[in-house]
Amino acid sequence: MTIGLNVVAPIVTYNALHDHGWSEFAALLASGAWPVLDSAVHLIWRRHLDEFAVVTLVFLVITAVVSLVGAHSTRALLVKDSGVTGLFGLLCLATLLAPRPLMFYFGRKFATDGTEASTAWWNGLWQFEGFRRTMMTMTAVWGVAYLLEAGGRIALAYALPTGTMVVVSPVLIYGVLGALALWTGWYAKRSQREGEERAAAAEAAAAAHA
Repeated sequence: MTIGLNVVAPIVTYNALHDHGWSEFAALLASGAWPVLDSAVHLIWRRHLDEFAVVTLVFLVITAVVSLVGAHSTRALLVKDSGVTGLFGLLCLATLLAPRPLMFYFGRKFATDGTEASTAWWNGLWQFEGFRRTMMTMTAVWGVAYLLEAGGRIALAYALPTGTMVVVSPVLIYGVLGALALWTGWYAKRSQREGEERAAAAEAAAAAHA
């Protein structure tokens, strides 16, 4: 559903409306309703506000406000999407100064089943230096990656025709997201393996000393 509402539907809607005489701006604005609908559906589906839902809601509001009251040009609408992902990158980097980085909360969202026991287990991992370093590294990589993605898409928005950018923009969004997800999975497994090796070595050293 996410791919359908965020990639396929906007492209089809823009081309269909533009072919029927709509201006580039009007067709692009109308096609942007599909990603907003996708975010709203996910918020309603979860039926409660956690950290992940709050971030989604904030960017949903930003997207809607900028689309409606921002400069009425196709370039402004295309740059708006890059601004949203760029803000997410800045948010990631800003949370490196907070008690917990953003990826700690996203990790808890997807690595636990939401029960008190699993949440307590995840929160307890923060005591380990290796776990803290992993969460900080993940957050920094996501932040930098999305700032670069936003900058690249802004440049492309001014270099490519609107019809081409309507296709390129969502492909870049989900291409970067997919690449980051794959890297995060690989890095998490590597960090877990290194942590287990350190724990085994510490137990062996303690046993030898005893």
